[in-house]
Amino acid sequence: MNPRPSEPSRRTLLTLTAALSALPTFTATAAPARPMETPQVSGSALWWRAPGDEGSLIEQGLPLGNGRIGALAGNDPGRELLLITDATMWTGGLNDTLDADGQFTYGRADFGSFTLLARLVVDIPDHDLGAVTGYRRTLDLAQGLVTSSYVRSGVTYRREMYASHPDDVIVLHFTQSGGGRYTGTISLTGTHGESPTSAESFGASLANGIRYGAAIKAYGSGGKVTVNGTRIDFSGCRDLTVLVSGGTNYAPDAAADFRDPSLNPEQLARTKVRAAAAVSADALRRTHIGDYRSLYGQLDLSLGTSTAAQRELDTWERLKSRARDPEPDPELEAAYLQFGRHLMISGSRDSLPLNLQGLWLDGNDPDWMGDYHTDINLQMNYWMADRAGLPGCFDAFTDYCLAQLPSWTELTRRLFNDPRNRYRNSTGKIAGWTVAISTNPYGGGGWWWHPAGNAWLCNSLYEHYEYTQSPAYLAKIYPLLKGACEFWEARLLTTTLPGTTKEVLIADSDWSPEHGPLDAKGITYAQELVWALFGNFAAAAAVLKRDSAYADTVAGLRKRLHLPQVSPKTGWLEEWMSPENLGETTHRHLSGLVGLFPGDRIRPDGSTPKEIVEGATAQLTARGMNSFGWANAWRGLSWARLKNAEKAYQLVVNNLRPSTGGSNGTAFNLFDIYEVEKGRGIFQIDANFGTPAAMLEMLLYSRPGHLELLPALPAAWAASGHVTGVPARGGFVVDLKWRDGKPTSVRIRSVGGRTTTVVYGGTSRTVSLRPGQSVTL
Repeated sequence: MNPRPSEPSRRTLLTLTAALSALPTFTATAAPARPMETPQVSGSALWWRAPGDEGSLIEQGLPLGNGRIGALAGNDPGRELLLITDATMWTGGLNDTLDADGQFTYGRADFGSFTLLARLVVDIPDHDLGAVTGYRRTLDLAQGLVTSSYVRSGVTYRREMYASHPDDVIVLHFTQSGGGRYTGTISLTGTHGESPTSAESFGASLANGIRYGAAIKAYGSGGKVTVNGTRIDFSGCRDLTVLVSGGTNYAPDAAADFRDPSLNPEQLARTKVRAAAAVSADALRRTHIGDYRSLYGQLDLSLGTSTAAQRELDTWERLKSRARDPEPDPELEAAYLQFGRHLMISGSRDSLPLNLQGLWLDGNDPDWMGDYHTDINLQMNYWMADRAGLPGCFDAFTDYCLAQLPSWTELTRRLFNDPRNRYRNSTGKIAGWTVAISTNPYGGGGWWWHPAGNAWLCNSLYEHYEYTQSPAYLAKIYPLLKGACEFWEARLLTTTLPGTTKEVLIADSDWSPEHGPLDAKGITYAQELVWALFGNFAAAAAVLKRDSAYADTVAGLRKRLHLPQVSPKTGWLEEWMSPENLGETTHRHLSGLVGLFPGDRIRPDGSTPKEIVEGATAQLTARGMNSFGWANAWRGLSWARLKNAEKAYQLVVNNLRPSTGGSNGTAFNLFDIYEVEKGRGIFQIDANFGTPAAMLEMLLYSRPGHLELLPALPAAWAASGHVTGVPARGGFVVDLKWRDGKPTSVRIRSVGGRTTTVVYGGTSRTVSLRPGQSVTL
C-alpha cells in the first residue's frame, strides 16, 4: 500500500466502488416513530476549510454511520463521493484449516476480509472547487451531521448528510439560498465487479455465497430528476435529496452458516429507500437527530476553556498548532473525546462489532483484513463504551461473542489439541472454548491459537455487567464464562516453584503478545487473565445461584494460581517466570501489565503489596512514552490507574500529534494513524476509543463498591471543568464538577448499585442508594 497524502489536494480518482449493508427489521407499510428533537448539550463541532481528497479519504473523509451501514464523505463541491460500508460485508468463511506450523490460514479468500459495499458519486460539474469561495466543512458531533457550504455566483449552497438508524438509510440533502440550482448526475456502483440491475439498485453474491445489494432514491424540487441508463440525472433543482440503503444476508447464527437464504438484500434496500422517500426531509432529519442525541446526550464534558486564537483555527490547523505550542487546548481535547463517542454511536449498533477499521474503509484490502484481533484491539474498541455513557453500543460486542460461541467451541474441540498446534494442552485434555489471535464473523480463526483470548474476552464482557448490574445480561454471558473456565481447568499445569516446596498452577506453553519466546509456561499475561476470569465466574455463579459446586472448584483453582513477582534483576514485574527480560523493553504491548489495566488486581491504594505496584510502575516506565496510538492509549490508562496525571495526559497529547507522511498520530479527519513501516501509515481505530477511555479514567476511577474522584487530573484541566453522566462500575452514574483541581459538586445516581465508598484525596464517604435514587455530595 502506498503512502497516502496527509494534506488535501485536488481529486485523485479512486478506483473503488461500493454498495450498502445488512438490514435490521423493516416494515414497509409503517414509518418508524418520530422522536422529538432534543435540545443540545454543550456539544462540539469540528470544521475544516478544505474537502477530502478522493485518493486519501481514509485520512480526510468524514465518517458517518448508523451502527450498521457507514460512509466516508469527501464533500467536494463539484463531486460528492461516499465510500459506503456494511459491517457484515465480509469475504471468507469458517476457515478451520491449520497449516504445517499449526497456524490458521490467513488470507482474503479463506479467512476473509472486511470490504466495501458501495460507491456513491454525485457530480455537479459547474460547482468545481476552483469556481467557489467561502468553503467550509463541518462534523457536528452533537447531532451526527456532516455539512459543507460554499458560495458560487453569489448563491450560498449547502449540503447535509447523515446515516439514520431509525430509517436505516444514508441521507444527502442539498439546498441553497439565493435562487441557485443544482444540475448533475448520480451513480451508485459496487466494488466487486457487479453489473447494476438499474441506475437505482444492484445486487450480487460474494464468492463465499453471501448475497448483498444496495439501492438509491433521488428526488428534488423545482427541476427534474430522471433515470438515464445506469445513472440518475437531475437538472434545475432548487434542492435535492438522495437516499441510499443496502446490506447483506449475513445472519448471526452458526447453525444457519451465518446467512439467511430467504433474504434478498437488493429488494430490501429498495423497500427502505422508497419508505424513506415517502417522508419529508425535515422529518427524516428530526428522527435521526432525536435518535442520535438520545445516546450522545447521555454524557457532557468540559475540560476548560481554550483561547480565542485557538478557536479561530480549523480542526487541522488546531492540531498542528497544539503540536507546536505547549499551551493546552482543552476544548480540542474534549472534542477528541466526543469524536470517539460519535464513532461509537455511528459504528456499533445492531450489527457486528467494530473491527480494526471500525466501520470505515477506502478499499477492499485493509491491513490485517480489518479483522477482530483478540489480543488487545477488539477489547480496546469497547473500553470506552461504558465509561462514556454508551452501554447500548456494547451490545454488538456481546452479541458477536454469543453468536460465534458454537463455532469457537467446535473448533477448539477439533483443532486445539491437534499435534501441529504448538500451544496444545500437555495434559491431553480439552474442554470449553478458546479463540485464535484473529477472528472473523464466520466462527473462523486466523494466525496462531490464542489460549488466553477467551479469558480476556470474558473479562471484558463481565466488566460490562459491573457497570450495568443487570442479572439478565449476566445470565446471557454465563455460558461464555463457564466454557472458558472449563477450558482452563483442562489446561492448567501443576508445578513446584524453584527453591521451594510450594505447588502452584500455571498456564501451559504460550506467547506473551506479541514478543518474547513463542513457548513459555506461566506467562504473566495468562496468569492474570485467568485469575480474573475465575473470580468473575465465581461471582456470576453466586449472583445467578448456579453451579455452586463448580464455582467452588474454580475458586479453589484460583487460589492455587501463580501470580507474578518482581524480578530481583530488573526491578520490574516479571512478564515471564524468569528474572530476565525475555522480550523487547519498549514493545508496544503491555501484556505483562494486564493486572494493572484492564485488570484491577494491582492498585496503588494500599490493597496491593507495595513492591508489586513499584514493579509494575518500573515496567511501565521502561516501556516508554512514544509508541503507536493504541499502545499510547493503553499506557495512558495504566498511568491513570497509577494516579500519575501528567504522564497520562502527555500520552493523550502524544496521540493528538498530527500525522504527516504516514507517521503515528492523528489524521486530518481525526482518525488514528498507525505507522506500520517507515513512510506508510494506516488507519486503525482502536486508539480513537482507547484514548477517550484514558481521559475518562483520569476523571473517575471505579470498581464495585469504590469510586475515586479526579484520580489523575492533569494541570491542563485543573482550572475548572465538569463531566456529567459518566458511569461507574458497581451500577452508578456520576455528575462531577471541579475548580482549581478539587471537586465542587458531586451527584451520584444508582442504576442498579446499592452501596459504594466515594473517595477524594484522603477523604471517603459511604453512600447507600436504591436503584433510581441519587444524592448530591
